[in-house]
Amino acid sequence: MTVARSPYEAAMGDELDRLHPRLRPYFSAVPAGSVGRGRGTFAVVGTPRRWLWPVLWVLGRQGVVFAVDRRDVPFRVENRPSTTASGAVAVTAVRTFAFADGSRRMVDEIVARGDGLEDHLGHRRRWSARLRATVVDGALTMVSTSTALRLGPVRLRVPRAVAPRVTLHESFDESVGRQRVSVVLDSPTLGRLYEYTGHFDYEVVADDPAQPVGSADEQHPTQPRRRGPRP
Repeated sequence: MTVARSPYEAAMGDELDRLHPRLRPYFSAVPAGSVGRGRGTFAVVGTPRRWLWPVLWVLGRQGVVFAVDRRDVPFRVENRPSTTASGAVAVTAVRTFAFADGSRRMVDEIVARGDGLEDHLGHRRRWSARLRATVVDGALTMVSTSTALRLGPVRLRVPRAVAPRVTLHESFDESVGRQRVSVVLDSPTLGRLYEYTGHFDYEVVADDPAQPVGSADEQHPTQPRRRGPRP
């Protein structure tokens, strides 16, 4: 059976071969009838800058980011092959954060755009970011080159002077034998706006609808809730 290339393979070609072997399943194509599933813990999620929270609350309802400042948050991720409305091959990811006061989901869909990538964020894909991807020392780094907001059929590019820069770093941490992910949003004028960083295990398995991401066993009743700004 022929497996279509993943968006990462389509955009990066042979450069993806330089990834650490334990990272390749995450960025390679997921075969039909299979799903990529990961489970781990984010050491940090959100921002202590509470004046940003009203905006983040709106984005949280869209499944983009959340108005929180938490530590040690259990999470799951599920990657599925998909196709965009224009017929492009994509990967749809659902990340479920098991916060102490309830689970919340972040959704995105990534596609190849020429020699780069484009990530469509949220339940309705209203936000998007063009990404430049590179592999250094076996780790993948993606940095946004532009961001945009879709309003109906109109795509509005956010001016570079105010657009947040997204930096994603995926590596394999040999010290703990797990995949490590770090995503940060920085503003040219305001500095660090948001982040989530943590470790997880990942594998591609046969798709079992009876055990979707976000199932009840991911709850973590002993998880501490962050109150107030971090030191």
